[in-house]
Amino acid sequence: MKVRAHVFVNGRVQGVFFRSQTQRRSESLGVKGWVRNLSDGRVEAVFEGEEEAVNAMIKFCEQGPRGAYVTNVEVKWEEYAGEFRDFKIRY
Repeated sequence: MKVRAHVFVNGRVQGVFFRSQTQRRSESLGVKGWVRNLSDGRVEAVFEGEEEAVNAMIKFCEQGPRGAYVTNVEVKWEEYAGEFRDFKIRY
């Protein structure tokens, strides 16, 4: 089943390659969407794909890449839209 998750990650998540590692992991799992840094220090991402793969991405966000310290992950489940062709880093 295809699902969509809108995720906000709190903690030390900027300046630790969070976006690039999220993109790399998403591409390897076939998850589409985007990731970006927010001005308040959080990372925001939208993941679309098979439920198992999207859940794997949420699990990744709970840990983050080496050097990250994640304090909270907020997940908002949204209706799957199928609007993405790939996974991008937004600036």
